[in-house]
Amino acid sequence: MTATEKNPARIDAGEGSEPTPLIAMASIIVSMALIAVGNGLMFAYIPVRLGVEGFDPVWAGLIVTGLSAGGLAGCMLTGPLVRRVGHARAFMVLSALIALSNAAVGAGPHPLLWIAARALYGFAICGLFIVAQSWLNDVVANAIRGRVMAFFYVAYVAGLGVGYAASALIDIKTAEGPLVGIVFTALSILPVGLTRLRQPPAPQAASVALRRAWRISPVGVAGMLAVGGLSMAIAGFAPIHATAKGYSQADVALLLSCMPLGTLILQIPLGWVSDRTDRRYVLMGASALAMVTGMLALGFDGAGVGVLVVIYIIWDGASESLYSLSSAHAADRAGKDDMVALSSSMLFAWSLAGFVVPGIVTGLSALYGTQAFIHVSIGIAAIYCVFVLWRVLKSPAVPATETGTFAPMTAQAPLPLELAFAPDEPARHGHT
Repeated sequence: MTATEKNPARIDAGEGSEPTPLIAMASIIVSMALIAVGNGLMFAYIPVRLGVEGFDPVWAGLIVTGLSAGGLAGCMLTGPLVRRVGHARAFMVLSALIALSNAAVGAGPHPLLWIAARALYGFAICGLFIVAQSWLNDVVANAIRGRVMAFFYVAYVAGLGVGYAASALIDIKTAEGPLVGIVFTALSILPVGLTRLRQPPAPQAASVALRRAWRISPVGVAGMLAVGGLSMAIAGFAPIHATAKGYSQADVALLLSCMPLGTLILQIPLGWVSDRTDRRYVLMGASALAMVTGMLALGFDGAGVGVLVVIYIIWDGASESLYSLSSAHAADRAGKDDMVALSSSMLFAWSLAGFVVPGIVTGLSALYGTQAFIHVSIGIAAIYCVFVLWRVLKSPAVPATETGTFAPMTAQAPLPLELAFAPDEPARHGHT
């Protein structure tokens, strides 16, 4: 009888490797879900607190832009950090930075300090996702990789929803929100600190090669640019706009806590369809849906919170779905030797758009009001939809027999970049 037959809760991570206990893999997922609770709370707390204190909404936009800038730095610098100290220590260092960020926010409503604090948060959360996903990618067997990663994303999105909902229960005029965020961040360190999960070998470096990635999959790279902007615009500026429109703390919390439902509801059926047809048709449909629901969000702006909740659920879900669909489409067109460069380049595209678009929205908000993010999001979705249509007319589809399998993802969680690949083994990817 084999070790796996004796203990079915252990999954072989690969030939010649020790079996990986499911409970050990769960430690990473639980840690990230706990972090998500605190993160969701802080996303809701900051714009509402600024609104209560009478600050101009532009400050909240600048804070989102600072967060995005930190995320871009995190995407580039996490690799060297992990190569220096390993996955477990990097995870704990980055978690400590999130706690420090929350502590700075708890010091009081000082916008310049909050910009720096959220930039630190952006750096840390991007790095945490890269570390967590690459760690799971290394220890999980190919046979269950898609299911484990799907559960990882669902757990994080669910944690965000809990954090958003919890923001309705705190005293917004105090440091209660940041303190709760620090508590959940501290709790998240425990599962990883106590895990017996083996650490992957030091990762190899991966270069960003946007031109090469574009040759492999223009639709995939453009999709990452689109969803990087859409995700940061909608998730970052929806609470800012709702607060500026006069919605209550409870209304903002309800809106934010319901938005992740769109990701959970829409991704699976869209992915199922995309596995059975040209994914570009589904990408066009998702971007068109994001454009239409964006128009509805504009048309019903200021309406009852119940109407907005329904619109924003569909709007956020359609926009977020572009992330996993674009990733799957790009993987369909890449060879094994292309995967490292493609992954790093698409992550860079996602991060770049996630930094540039909030800056643009912040500038437009100062001129035209906080609803500018809706106009920008509609424009991004429309441009991407037309671009995909043009590519469909110009180039043939990948045969269905040569495509991989769709796996749900969220644009709130970046691709694992080079850390997913050990230096002495070929690239592995959830879609191939």
